[in-house]
Amino acid sequence: MSDGRKDIWNDDDGEQEARRARRAEKNGKLKSFLTFFLALALVLAVVVLAAYRDGTGFDILRRYLNYGRPEQTGGTALYAYDASPKNRFAAVEENLAVLSETSLRLFDKGGQELWSVDVNMGAPALTAGGGRLAAYDVGGTSLYVANAGGMMLELTAAEGEPFLAASLNEDGWLAVTAEKKGCKGCVSVYDPEMKLAFAFDSRRRFVLDGCVVGKRLAAVTLGQENGVFVSNIVLYELTKEEPAADYDVSGGLVAAIGQQNGKIAAVSDTVLSYAKPDGEIEASYSYGGDYLRDFDLGGDGFTALLLNRYRSGSVGRLVTVDSDGAELGTLEVREEILSLSAAGRYLAVLYSGRLEVYNQDLQTYASLRGVEDVREVLMRPDGSVLMLSGSSASLFLP
Repeated sequence: MSDGRKDIWNDDDGEQEARRARRAEKNGKLKSFLTFFLALALVLAVVVLAAYRDGTGFDILRRYLNYGRPEQTGGTALYAYDASPKNRFAAVEENLAVLSETSLRLFDKGGQELWSVDVNMGAPALTAGGGRLAAYDVGGTSLYVANAGGMMLELTAAEGEPFLAASLNEDGWLAVTAEKKGCKGCVSVYDPEMKLAFAFDSRRRFVLDGCVVGKRLAAVTLGQENGVFVSNIVLYELTKEEPAADYDVSGGLVAAIGQQNGKIAAVSDTVLSYAKPDGEIEASYSYGGDYLRDFDLGGDGFTALLLNRYRSGSVGRLVTVDSDGAELGTLEVREEILSLSAAGRYLAVLYSGRLEVYNQDLQTYASLRGVEDVREVLMRPDGSVLMLSGSSASLFLP
């Protein structure tokens, strides 16, 4: 009997031990959950405070969710590519596109190559918009449109009718400007499915560029009035052959055209102008006699301008202007700026040896030193910056 009672007691002891083990396991899981919850609560608290302060806090959360860490004080090389002075780069959502004379490659946010294609270009150019990229040979016959999944469109120009420019808007509409025999240029428009939706030939004026704004094409043409070159922007509805409206950009030649807050933004060598899709100029910002050195239309509702006081040198000012033509911020510049890039609410500016990330009011958001090897920067809407050197790129998370 005693042996039997001893076995029963042993069984009870074993069951109690198992219960203690299960209880410890549950406590461990609860502790892990509470630790995670507290960490998440801390991150959210930082986000809310930052968002309340300057509106950038939600970007901290985006970066944390995308990259698993809220900040990175230095840049770690993530991307590797062949060095070439003709390399062109574009941020395609979270991916990096690299175009050279011989290849077009797309890397994901972790630096892995998603795909690549062989190309043959003498003057490669690269643009992005609507989650896709357009790569083309300026003055050549090759053009490619692709997204993260691969190639969407490939065009080959006819002999003597080379491509001049291409643009993608935020909805994925593509405008391709090219020379054409028998006229002074043409623009072809492709819808987001990459089907030809509209085309026009210009017989009176040379065509330099074009973009789709809303449901209209805005084409930059160049003509002469009283012996002076004048930029004229012609607007076409995508369902009609005749122009719906046009307007002159007085006092300067248009260098770039884009879309901001539903308006047509045109950067010339003397003035930045904003017009409605019907051709009515709503606002403009004069450079006041300063010389346009660089610019970027990629900001969320603002344009960045680098204006020099003299034709050469680095003395001038950095300016941000909203779509109402109002100056948001200005900084005096007395050192060389190697690259600038705007996206979202941010502007990345690469000086010699340091990177500054500003908000749209040109208040410093983040800084990074020790970037002597960086040649170019690409700002991204979430506040992260791609830093591009000769043969590799790294990521800075403010």
